[in-house]
Amino acid sequence: MIKPLAGIRILAIEQFGAGPYGSMYLAELGAEVIKIENRATGGDPARQSGSVTLADDDSAYFQAFNLSKRSITLNLKSDEGRALFHDLVRKSDVVWNNLRGASPRN
Repeated sequence: MIKPLAGIRILAIEQFGAGPYGSMYLAELGAEVIKIENRATGGDPARQSGSVTLADDDSAYFQAFNLSKRSITLNLKSDEGRALFHDLVRKSDVVWNNLRGASPRN
């Protein structure tokens, strides 16, 4: 069965509840969701949240909110990271962001 969002690519710059929860549903509806994290800052803080730790930098809480997603690490503060991000944007349909204010740029 073809899912309704098949063929849609979404770049997700997100942390904790609302952003990851919403994009998880888009992924389950067939969208290709690529979660972008910054390894230098530890990535999504949800990796260290919750009572069940699965491995270093991984938790059941993080996994529950990131089902069916792909993941990459980019430092958006670096020239190389921004260039790679802009290349991904050109090949994507949506940029999904739930960070506060100008966080993705800072």
